[in-house]
Amino acid sequence: MRKPKVTVIGSINMDMVTTTSKVPNQGETILGDAFQTVFGGKGANQAVAAARLGADVAMIGRVGDDPFGQLLLNGLEQEGICIDSVEPVTGESSGVATILLSEGDNRIIVTPGANRCVDSAYIESFRELIVQSDVVVIQLEIPLQAVDYAVTICSEEGVPVILNPAPAQTLSVETYRRATYLTPNESEYNELFTTFYEELEEKLIVTQGANGVQWSEDGERKRIAGHTASVVDTTGAGDTFNGALAVALARKESLEEAITFANAAAALSVQAFGAQTGMPKEEQVKAFLNNTGGI
Repeated sequence: MRKPKVTVIGSINMDMVTTTSKVPNQGETILGDAFQTVFGGKGANQAVAAARLGADVAMIGRVGDDPFGQLLLNGLEQEGICIDSVEPVTGESSGVATILLSEGDNRIIVTPGANRCVDSAYIESFRELIVQSDVVVIQLEIPLQAVDYAVTICSEEGVPVILNPAPAQTLSVETYRRATYLTPNESEYNELFTTFYEELEEKLIVTQGANGVQWSEDGERKRIAGHTASVVDTTGAGDTFNGALAVALARKESLEEAITFANAAAALSVQAFGAQTGMPKEEQVKAFLNNTGGI
C-alpha cells in the first residue's frame, strides 16, 4: 500500500538544554547540574512525528554549514525523512534554542539562524514537491512572508495545508482563509482568532491540552476529551498532534477520526523527556486507542 505523502515546511533547530538548581543573576557565574543537546524546531518535530506514524515525509527547510547542521541532517535522515529539500546555508549558523531549566520552569532564547533563509524563492524551488504531497504542514518559525507564499501555493495547487500558528504571530486574513485547517492551541486561539471565529470556524481545530480538542464540522461544534497520561514533558505535544493529524488526513480518514488519532498521539508523546523522544509509532497509537475506546 502506498504511504501517505506529507511535506513539512518549517524550522530545524538544535536545542541546547542546561539544567540548574538556580538561575544566575546578572553578571553571576554558577555551576549547572546537567547539559544535553536535543534535536528540535517545530518543523523538524512535526516531520519526525509524521514519519514515525507511517508517512512518507519530506522536509523543506535550511540548516547552517556548522557542525550542528550536519547533526540535524543526520537526525532527520535516521528518521526516514527525505532531506533533499534541506540545503545548508554557507556562512550561516543552524537555528538553536538555548534552554535554561530550573525549579520546574524554563527560560528560552531562540536564535533562528539558517531558518531565516527559508524564503519565498526557496519554497518556490520545491513547488513540484508540494504539488505531489497529500498534505502540507507549516508553522511560524520561518519568515512570515514565506508562510504566506507556501499557503498560497497549496491553495493554488489544491493541496490540503495544515497551518499551525505557533509561535503566535499575526498573518493576513487571506492566508487564514486559504489554509485548509488552522491548529492553534488555546492561548494562540485567544490571541489570534477570536475576532475571526465565525468566518474561520470550519477551519479551526483548537487543541486544549488535557482538556482535549474542539472543532466545528458541518455547522456542529464538536469536542473530544483529553487522555489521562503520566506527564514527564509536554514539549512537542502540539507538534506531535499536527504531524499525526497530517498523516491521518493524508490517509483520507474523516476529520473526527484524524483528530482522535492525533489527540491520542499527543497524549503518548508527553510521557518522555524532549520534544521528539516520546513521539510514538503508529502501532502504539492504535493500541492506545483500542485500550481507551477511541475510534
